[in-house]
Amino acid sequence: MQDRTYTADAEPGETVTVAGWVHEVRDLGGIAFLILRDTTGKIQVKFEKDEMDEELVETGLGVSRESVITVSGAVDEEPRAPTGVEITPVSLDVVAPADPQLPLDPSEKVDAELSTRLDNRTLDLRKDDVQAVFEIRAEILRAAREHFREVGCTEITTPKIVATGTEGGTELFPITYFGEEAFMNQSPQLFKQLMAGSNLERVFEIGPIFRAEEHNTPRHLNEATSIDFEGAFCDHTDAMDVVEGVVKAAYEAVSENCTEQLETLGLAEEFDLPEGDFPRLTYEEAIERINATGELDEQLVWGDDLPTEGEKALGGDVGGHYFITDWPSEIKPFYIMDHEDDEQLSTGFDLMHPNMELVSGGQREHRYDELVAGFEQQGLDPDQFDYYTKMFKYGMPPHAGFGLGGERLVMTMLGLENIREAVLFPRDRQRLSP
Repeated sequence: MQDRTYTADAEPGETVTVAGWVHEVRDLGGIAFLILRDTTGKIQVKFEKDEMDEELVETGLGVSRESVITVSGAVDEEPRAPTGVEITPVSLDVVAPADPQLPLDPSEKVDAELSTRLDNRTLDLRKDDVQAVFEIRAEILRAAREHFREVGCTEITTPKIVATGTEGGTELFPITYFGEEAFMNQSPQLFKQLMAGSNLERVFEIGPIFRAEEHNTPRHLNEATSIDFEGAFCDHTDAMDVVEGVVKAAYEAVSENCTEQLETLGLAEEFDLPEGDFPRLTYEEAIERINATGELDEQLVWGDDLPTEGEKALGGDVGGHYFITDWPSEIKPFYIMDHEDDEQLSTGFDLMHPNMELVSGGQREHRYDELVAGFEQQGLDPDQFDYYTKMFKYGMPPHAGFGLGGERLVMTMLGLENIREAVLFPRDRQRLSP
């Protein structure tokens, strides 16, 4: 819109045209006020009934909340106005009227259930606190990309429609691809490994992944954003260094560039940056520390996966981000390499926030014979993955990487109660639309 002024830029003494949504209308008798909201903030529009055109007043006071309007008029200083200035209108046009019966209240005077908010996400994002979450999410992804570039990575995009799953045929969404069975990809894992074997060497991808898991929890999604890295001539310790750098860069960028959003969310005073190196606990040390907390009904033993209660107990004990390393080989995927001096231990690692797992990674098996044997040990047919395994015959270097859950990073950084609050249009067992 030509000659439009954003509300935050309206200065006393100017004549402006602003456009946005009707946030509120207050009729005080001889005088009335309309609050117009745009992406930069709000501004007060003043109607002095006895001194203004009757039709203009009628239009301004009769428009329903959340209608889109344009207002032209003089800007005056008014200390009592919400932003210190107000507009005395000479014209007001209703561009798009809104139904008076709104499914939720963007002014936030009335709370709405999460399901109602997700059903009406466009309205929901007109709220300052919801918009702040997604401004911060965008900054996190920008910072991640910048850090990857700083450590010599090339951004790639891998297929989301695949013939086989990353880890076999479980937890896959099947689709029909020109008469053939295909699947939505669980992970860019196999493709990013192939790129690590190319001359690109270090690559990253930020994109969707799909898991047909029948979870119904506050921290699981069936379509999520994965922040992935793979690096040639890297081992698992190198990969841990990279992901630690990404997480720290994200926190630092939000702290520096999202102060207004943090204030909106009430986090400005308590937004702590991760300090020092993230501790690196072995799996054995982790289960020993979990058992020592006394929070579990049964003691963990070697080979157990860590239950949610155990993760939280250990997170409370550590008090910040930390790694769990040296997982048992038997509970890590076939493509994770074992330690050369102990085949019972894998090079797999997880990066943990005190509340949940954020990252899974490790050094990959780059030797063809050992890789094929790993398929067979996990009951997978290597022939179904020939496009992947054959490249390991042609000079595949040692390589390592990780996958970081984008929504989980947002959720834990901002203390959100439900991971769906970190996604515009979340997909879970009950939600396919909108």
